[in-house]
Amino acid sequence: MSYPIVGTPDAANTAWVMVSAALVLVMTPALAFFYGGMVRAKSVLNMMMMCMSAVGVVWVLWLLFGYSMAFGDDIGGVIGDPTQFAGLDGLFGGNYSAGDPAGASIPLVGTIPALVFVMFQAGFAMVTVALIAGAVADRMKFLAWLAFAALWATLVYFPVAHWVFAIDGLAAESGGWIANRLGAIDFAGGTAVEVNSGASALVLALIVGKRRGWPRDPMRPHNLPAVMLGAGLLWLGWFGFNAGSALAADGTAAMALVNTLGAGAVSLLSWLVVERIRHGKPTSFGAASGVVAGLVAITPSCASVTPIGAIAIGIVAGAVSSLAIELKYRLGYDDSLDVVGVHLVAGIVGTVMIGLVASSAAPAGVDGLFYGGGLDQLWRQIVAVLAVGAYAMVVTALIALALKKTIGVRAEPQDELDGIDDAEHAETAYDLAASRGGRLDI
Repeated sequence: MSYPIVGTPDAANTAWVMVSAALVLVMTPALAFFYGGMVRAKSVLNMMMMCMSAVGVVWVLWLLFGYSMAFGDDIGGVIGDPTQFAGLDGLFGGNYSAGDPAGASIPLVGTIPALVFVMFQAGFAMVTVALIAGAVADRMKFLAWLAFAALWATLVYFPVAHWVFAIDGLAAESGGWIANRLGAIDFAGGTAVEVNSGASALVLALIVGKRRGWPRDPMRPHNLPAVMLGAGLLWLGWFGFNAGSALAADGTAAMALVNTLGAGAVSLLSWLVVERIRHGKPTSFGAASGVVAGLVAITPSCASVTPIGAIAIGIVAGAVSSLAIELKYRLGYDDSLDVVGVHLVAGIVGTVMIGLVASSAAPAGVDGLFYGGGLDQLWRQIVAVLAVGAYAMVVTALIALALKKTIGVRAEPQDELDGIDDAEHAETAYDLAASRGGRLDI
């Protein structure tokens, strides 16, 4: 059989995945609000620009060769054929039958138009690139960020997406090694999105270096309502991210939908309990971070656990991530917006816990250790995490070091002090400096 197949799309499934694709695309501007509220006022536009620019950079690469690298026919188990769908060739055309949809005969992925799948997966790539930006807030040149985003998407995300998402017979003849040979479960991107971006964020933060004055000077979030708004929009988008990955309006999507709500809600509470015990007050910042930690953790596991399993994952993710964000002070790395503590750590939790709490009652049909499945699935999940994390860290280091030696990655010291918004974009988010009669320092 040749791929993509040609046939008539299922109307209900197509409608659902089109909505899901839009929800996933909203996640990148939602992340811009989430991250933008966390930084100081003098760098909020730069932070939001780093997120939003990922949409443009990734789409151009995705259109030209990225989709083909991710979902083209497998080459050696590690990459898709970059020429197979170059320019999205072969993914459109045929008989659209506008007057009679039942008579359409167009390229499909599963039961939906291939172009809908292209857009759905493009949103994953965009938000994964944008996630890394939070680790280097306040101090990275925008031009260097654009170059990094393009190189990282090409050399890290597209290959790893092939390993994890390219299932045999879904969009091409054969797919990547994690999904098809290892047998690890990653329904919507615990490794390809979360571990991948979190491990890369750690390396990039180390190479770019610490913010000036960190950790001595207070660098508190300047707009907590924006953080809460961003978290809420991310939660909304995550329903499309997870449930849309079923590629159908069916029972698998329903299970993913319920588990996405449950893990996010319980992780919020878990984070606040830890925060109350350790620091005396539950905070809005903690609530927003707890929601995201739970959503990260349920991403790989939403179709392999029951709603009770999702609660267990949410509890662990919220508590562990709440503790993990303080590691940067002990270990001395400046991960500005806790990409490592939330995305890497919760991504590991959610991926590995599949090997513990997966249930054959869920759509994936696999039992974890606690349901009598033994260690078989657990070791597969651990190998997937280690492989993706190691690959991401090595290649990210090579990219970042190459940019550091050529165009430079760090903003000028005075620009960091005065505000990177003005230095990089000739703009400020709030026109407060004149009314205060001095420099904007918040």
